[in-house]
Amino acid sequence: MLIIDSKDCENIDKALKKYKKKFEKSKTLLQLRGRQAFVKPSVVRRGEVLKAIYKQNIASGKIEG
Repeated sequence: MLIIDSKDCENIDKALKKYKKKFEKSKTLLQLRGRQAFVKPSVVRRGEVLKAIYKQNIASGKIEG
């Protein structure tokens, strides 16, 4: 649960803005979307490896990013 400390004189819009920012940083929505369908651990690992290879190729200059 997200808790936002708001002062008595603070505007409700500012409190909502703080809540939205905190919600994005907690990555709750990404976790929820990730749990909608089961993905095998081997598929997740393969995706991570391919992403790492891609980043390494960009860093070495083989691929234009």
